[in-house]
Amino acid sequence: MPTGEPSARTSRPYIGGQAVLEGVMMRAPTSFAVVVRRRDGSLQVRERAMVDGRRGVARWPFVRGVASLVESLRLGSEALRFSADQMEKDWIAEEGQDPAAKPEKRGAKGLGVLGAFGLALVSMATADDGTPVQSSGGGRKLGTWLMLLVAVSLFVALPQGAAAGVNRLLGLNLEVQSPAFQAITGAFKLAIVVGYLLLIRRVPDIRRVFQYHGAEHKTISTYEANEALTVENARRKTTMHPRCGTTFLVMVALVSILVFITIGQALPRIHTGSAILDNVAFFLEKLPFLPVIAAVTFEIQRLFARYFTTGPLRVVLWPGFLVQKITTAEPDDAQLEVALASLRVTLFRQEEGQSSDVHDDVAFPSYDALLGAERLRAA
Repeated sequence: MPTGEPSARTSRPYIGGQAVLEGVMMRAPTSFAVVVRRRDGSLQVRERAMVDGRRGVARWPFVRGVASLVESLRLGSEALRFSADQMEKDWIAEEGQDPAAKPEKRGAKGLGVLGAFGLALVSMATADDGTPVQSSGGGRKLGTWLMLLVAVSLFVALPQGAAAGVNRLLGLNLEVQSPAFQAITGAFKLAIVVGYLLLIRRVPDIRRVFQYHGAEHKTISTYEANEALTVENARRKTTMHPRCGTTFLVMVALVSILVFITIGQALPRIHTGSAILDNVAFFLEKLPFLPVIAAVTFEIQRLFARYFTTGPLRVVLWPGFLVQKITTAEPDDAQLEVALASLRVTLFRQEEGQSSDVHDDVAFPSYDALLGAERLRAA
């Protein structure tokens, strides 16, 4: 049984994660766990074994990037909704409401401050790269497709529409496929993402999510340093991490500028006679290239995270780290406990696999109670 570190009989699994409402989700190649702190201080745990997604074509470079992104969105959506359900239960208990009453408020007081756009953006910004996994169950498809739709709107439609507006307002008369137009579009991508993150950081519930994001980074860094998973060790770590989803978002914007500047000149010229139709046509031409951009960005981020974390080349990570200062905040010890608990449960399930009973939802009165649980004791 694990004590928070993998046993000698197994190789160290690759860990990814995500911050959620009052909690943290962690995932390994064959396990998944999300731990949420309830208002009474107890820990609500959802965990299960997963199917390793690193098989066949899914292990190929570039293909694995798209697979990882889709799975991150799917698992992130489930984890966020699980955490929102716990917030709803606390709200019902505090307000003395009948669970059947006021159905319009059911499902997420916490998610209400986000909306579909914010939900997708926070999920992507706080999700850290891990090994692609596949659920052993059906999962919720709707949340994944919603987040993909929002991602397309965020990274393609909205910036291009903003660039078209500037082009028309200033009378630049730039073709939508020109390098200058694509550079303006890329600048709007960064501005939209950074501006929105700065805005929602002012929301108390979201700032707490960003604190849990910092706790998640500190916990994973402790694990990767092969140190004991304790609050004392995690507290000393930085809230920055090279494999952060925030860095991925920044790199996507930068890579997309280069890709669309290149392909814009290579694609058939668009001259419909209408600026609106030209933009719509080029938007549709861009869509098939989005998986390519995600795949290329994934491989670049993996390369940077492996070889550029020390020395002078670390400078290439600074743009992502700067934006991470928005999406992470220094956590308190109670938040570190939640992140550590999530990783410990994930590592336990990684070792045990499908052989032991799976408890989808388990409550522990405290962090110490979770550590003292028989199934998490060292043999």
